[in-house]
Amino acid sequence: MVQEIEYPASPASAKRRQSVVFPDPEGPETTNSIPVRGADMAGSWNRPGTGRKPGMARICALPAAADPATLACQKMLLPVFNDLIKPQWRTVIEALKQSGGLPVADLMKHTGGSYMAVKTHCEELTAAGYLVRTRLPRAEVGRPEIFYSLAAKADALFPHAGTDFILGLLDETKRMFGDTAPEKILYQHFQSRFEQLSAALDRVEDPRRKLEKLAALRVAEGCASSVETDPLRLVELHQPLARVFERYPRAAAMEQRMIEQVLGRRVTRRELSGGREGTPRVVFEIS
Repeated sequence: MVQEIEYPASPASAKRRQSVVFPDPEGPETTNSIPVRGADMAGSWNRPGTGRKPGMARICALPAAADPATLACQKMLLPVFNDLIKPQWRTVIEALKQSGGLPVADLMKHTGGSYMAVKTHCEELTAAGYLVRTRLPRAEVGRPEIFYSLAAKADALFPHAGTDFILGLLDETKRMFGDTAPEKILYQHFQSRFEQLSAALDRVEDPRRKLEKLAALRVAEGCASSVETDPLRLVELHQPLARVFERYPRAAAMEQRMIEQVLGRRVTRRELSGGREGTPRVVFEIS
């Protein structure tokens, strides 16, 4: 859903007129001081036969990789997002991360794209929930200026303290307080998770329904969990704590015990490799 907010005019925003460079393959670069509005870019242009002013760019698609000289921001997203999302989206998101928020005209400078191309990508990201669109009214006659900033959802695209941080803390705890200190911390973690999960599942009596609800809760934790019924078992295709379990193998047994306590049933844990073409998985068989 598109989120749009109206803000009162401020002296700075009301007087904003952008000086934008439009590179034109048919003419020299011209700096044009213009009000930044979609109507300005889509209105009548004065070059005979083309409707374009000399020195102004065609409306064209945002380039997949803008000229480094025009790109003010470095790659900041998680590597997986650098590889998977549209390069144009990545450029817009990183520019907004550095600036805190920009109108389309300023985003054009960062990306090297046209007004309409940049606005289209911003609208796609807004519809997906990653940007917030606001309007800043102008003092002079004209439409309010469209301003984009990152929504809270976009925070997940950037690196956070993860497994390396956790392992570093556990190793430092071991160095400072002895060999058993990391496992004591991990035990306390799973004990706390048991209490949280038990509270969420307390009123569910049916074993299958309880397991299905547990699977849904673990999906939210990133475990890619599903339930199979013949025999009844919990199958997980991903384990966010896999590297922690490799360093501290007893933590896997703590997790298994936690699931047993939550379900009130005996649970057997098995790791399956998946073979040459399958996906590795962890199976919790319910007795």
